[in-house]
Amino acid sequence: MNTSEKQSLREFLKETLESRGDRKEFDDEESLFISGRLDSFSMMNLVMYLEQAFDLDFAELEFDVNLVDSVKDIEALVDSRSTV
Repeated sequence: MNTSEKQSLREFLKETLESRGDRKEFDDEESLFISGRLDSFSMMNLVMYLEQAFDLDFAELEFDVNLVDSVKDIEALVDSRSTV
């Protein structure tokens, strides 16, 4: 994931958090779903965003919340799929 893509991801997550009334900052390693900051509806929107932005197909993945729980986790997922 390049810098521009990561910035777009962070902006998407920031907007999603703000739509839930959460304006606190977050770092790349911070849990967003397991911590409860984001919910299952937010996850569905994130999955759709990732499928469009990074050409991922979650139907091919054995989904686990840990794959998308933080910016760092998402970055690792995108990077691992781009080599496939």
